[in-house]
Amino acid sequence: MNKRVLIVEDEIFVALEIEHIVHSAGMDVCAIAADRQDALLAAEECDIALVDLNLRDGPTGAEIGQLLSVRHGVRVIYVTANPAQIGEASTTALGVITKPFREKTIREALSAIADEVPDLSTLAISGFTPLGRNFCSSNGLVYQG
Repeated sequence: MNKRVLIVEDEIFVALEIEHIVHSAGMDVCAIAADRQDALLAAEECDIALVDLNLRDGPTGAEIGQLLSVRHGVRVIYVTANPAQIGEASTTALGVITKPFREKTIREALSAIADEVPDLSTLAISGFTPLGRNFCSSNGLVYQG
């Protein structure tokens, strides 16, 4: 099954760059959301979300990531220049990619999640920091982020 990715980013040129990377990784973009409302409306349509912290409606990204993960089972990766702002939301995410990001970092992180790598902390992806989220794969196995 082809993974569907939600991009939560309010800077349109950054969002379009990420969209290009997602497509080059062989995945579909289900939506680009610039705020909490649009992100939550798209939640049911996605498997993975790439979430910035500071959005059009303020610093709502950490909360959005938590809601996507807990309520909808979406696998969340934060993409931010301010990883220290994630706070307790880090417990519901798989990892963080620090801006400015490299295309290779996003592609490799998406690939590992799509391939359901059992322990993301064993990966050596430059620019990607695994966080502490467990998630269930499509076959019901639990993986550690």
